Parts: sequence; C-alpha cells; structure tokens
Amino acid sequence: QPFLAPALFFPPPAAFLSRSPAGTYRGTGSAASHVVVSLVRNYPNYLIINLDKLDYCASLKNLETVSEKENYKFIQGDICEPHFIKQLFETEKIDIVLHFAAQTHVDLSFWHALEFTYVNVYGTNVLVAAAHEANVEKFVYVSTDEVYGGSTDQEFDESSPKCPTNPYASSKAAAECFVQSYWERYQFPVVITRSSNVYGPHQYPEKVNNLSSVYPINERSLIVFLVCFIFHRPTNDLRYPMNSEKMHSLGWRPKVPWKEGIKKTIEWYKENFHNWKNAEKALEPFPVTEPFAQLNVP
Repeated sequence: QPFLAPALFFPPPAAFLSRSPAGTYRGTGSAASHVVVSLVRNYPNYLIINLDKLDYCASLKNLETVSEKENYKFIQGDICEPHFIKQLFETEKIDIVLHFAAQTHVDLSFWHALEFTYVNVYGTNVLVAAAHEANVEKFVYVSTDEVYGGSTDQEFDESSPKCPTNPYASSKAAAECFVQSYWERYQFPVVITRSSNVYGPHQYPEKVNNLSSVYPINERSLIVFLVCFIFHRPTNDLRYPMNSEKMHSLGWRPKVPWKEGIKKTIEWYKENFHNWKNAEKALEPFPVTEPFAQLNVP
C-alpha cells in the first residue's frame, strides 16, 4: 500500500513500515528524489506516491530510474489546494506522509516573503490538517537547521531555541509550530526533522550559484564560489554548527568522503546541467530583476 511523499528526506526506515501507501510531497527535489528512489528500490511491496507541483526548480529526470516501477506513482498537484489534498487522502488511503514541499531559496525569500509564507506555512497547515483527518499513521515534516539562525561557535541540537534570520527560515519555523500543535492538541504522531544543508546530484543549479558564471560548472567555478560566497550571497547565515553526537552514537557515519562526493557532484552537473529549463538563469547573481515564480493566492 502507498506512502505519500511530496518531497523526500531521510527519516529512519522504521517510519515506512506500514502496509499502506506512503506519500511524499515535492518528490522531484534534490534530497526528496534521492529518498523516493531509495524507498521504491528498498520497499518493493509498498506503493510510494510522489506529489509535486513541478515548480521552476523541479525535474522529473531525477526520478527516471524508478518512473516505470510498479510500486511508484507520480501525481502533479499543489499542497496549497485544500480540496485537492482532501480528495487525494480519500482516494489513495495514505498511511505515512513525508512532507518535503517548500520554497527554499534564502535570497529569493526576501523578494517574495509572502509567497514563501503562503507555500511553506499555509501549505503545511493544509497538509497536516488533511493527514490528521485521514488518520495517517505518521506525519514527517522535513524542516531545516536554519530555524536556529547562524553561529560561528555554539552548536545546536533539538533543544536549542529557534532564531531564524530570513523569511525562508522564519516560514519553516512557523510551519513547525503548526505541525507540533497537532501533537499537542490531538497526539497526532508527527516527526519534525532539522537536517543540515546537503550537496550532491539533483540540486537545482541555484544551490551552486557562483560569481564566475562559468558554464557548465567546473572545478574552477566551484572554487570561486567557495571563496566569494559571502559577497555574492550576503543574506545567508555564515554557519550552522550542529551537534551530531546522538546520530553518531547510533552508528551513523557518512559513506562518501567529501573529496569523492564533490568530485562526483561536479561530474554529474557536467552531464545533467540542462535537466531544468533555463538553468543558466539560476547562475545569475542575486538580486534578480525578474522573479522565478509569481504568487497566485486565491
């Protein structure tokens, strides 16, 4: 039976062991697409439903390796449409929700704060309310370590206070409150994750923005980005130091060394840069004169 996933991140495997569908929201994104592929391959007896609006940063090519699998289903839709979401839960009988869907670009969030609030806060409220009404077994909300704000010395853990410094992080922190309220009021089984930034294949090129505008991306342009990021993206926090002791105590360690991972990432972009329409536009320095997306609030 299906899982519902509109965007995927990395909750523990035990979270997926239900005999019903699982749903992922925003499953064409970077981390989410990797999770979707992993779930489809590792859980052949479970249906993985991927709901995605297919916004400007989406690419179905990220899921080509599983698109023909019998236990995978893609649905195009918007979490900000409550009637559509309600009908989805009624027809698909979803047991587990992995909520990755969000507007995420920090610089763009200053230009389109209302849109980020609408999608990230209102959309999350629509989704968690529908999931609660449908009595799903677990609701996993993929948040971000950016809700803590930046720091150069203090390490953060799950008990650290939230202190977001930009509209994107603020919208994620607010959405967390809505999700948490369903546990406080109804004991609805929710899980909130705050992962650090990730790197690797499948990321929309705005995440590897650089001053040099060298295209396609190569080793030199990446180095320029690492050296000049403070001047190019002044609205980003400097650092998010996270305490990983609990995760390490469970035996988790990265499987891919940094040098190997960044080399594979560069090679992937050389071959797949045009997986998105107008990918070159993502390399333009901010602020941009024309927005990537417009807000259409009903």
